[in-house]
Amino acid sequence: MTKNPADLPYRPCVGVVLLNGEGHVFVGQRKDSDVPAWQMPQGGIDKGEAPREAALRELWEETGVSADLVDVVAETEDWVRYDLPVELIGKIWKGKYRGQEQKWFLLRFLGSDAQVRIETDHPEFSEWRWLPPDDLVANIVPFKRAVYEAVVEAFADHF
Repeated sequence: MTKNPADLPYRPCVGVVLLNGEGHVFVGQRKDSDVPAWQMPQGGIDKGEAPREAALRELWEETGVSADLVDVVAETEDWVRYDLPVELIGKIWKGKYRGQEQKWFLLRFLGSDAQVRIETDHPEFSEWRWLPPDDLVANIVPFKRAVYEAVVEAFADHF
């Protein structure tokens, strides 16, 4: 691993803001965390995969919600970056990245709560809930809060 985190690249990633009919946002409690660590679905972009495809794949992999149950409403114009806390570099992603740069997508959920199934092949969440957009940032791990603020601001006209 490179000693200086600033020398490491960012991991290309997508994030999904899944809105229900009441304008609330899906968040899941990370299964691998002992402390409250709510987040929206997100994950890496596979080689040769377009960001929109990656967003729909990650949504399916993490929530069991298929592409036919959502409308893609918007995406962030720019990529949004965050740095990992220094103590996590080397523990996450085999030390290859300093953080993530993410393209975020706003999806309107057309299904019912019964169609959300976090018990997937490789579950990432232990529980889930819908949160009002105004409550998102306060419920997210501190090092990701600036990203969530930027995403909420980018999609503010759609909430």
